[in-house]
Amino acid sequence: MAVAAKSSKCTALVTALKAAELVTPLQDPGPFTVFAPTDTAFAKLPKGTLEDLLKPENKAKPTGILTDHAVPGKVKTVNGAEIDIKVKNGHLTLQGAKVIKMDTAASNGVILSIDTVLIPE
Repeated sequence: MAVAAKSSKCTALVTALKAAELVTPLQDPGPFTVFAPTDTAFAKLPKGTLEDLLKPENKAKPTGILTDHAVPGKVKTVNGAEIDIKVKNGHLTLQGAKVIKMDTAASNGVILSIDTVLIPE
């Protein structure tokens, strides 16, 4: 979380993590792999989606979405969902989201920046 907070490209993610009260859990010892949607990824969401997710009465929505972006170890998301990980056209993809930056080190794991927000089906 501290690494994402320092990034000028992940401000929407940090805001959403705070709204979902996930800052503390993601500062646990881990290890975690975080698939961090950039601000550009959040901008691809339909108009008003992010604002709706950040409303206090909708706290469960961003919690569910964001926990699908953090993997304890290397098996499944914190939310318990399985992620389809593939190499497509020479790029690592997760549920179709392209990894655009690999292996940003954090004290309790690693962060991979992705170009699309993962929405559970």
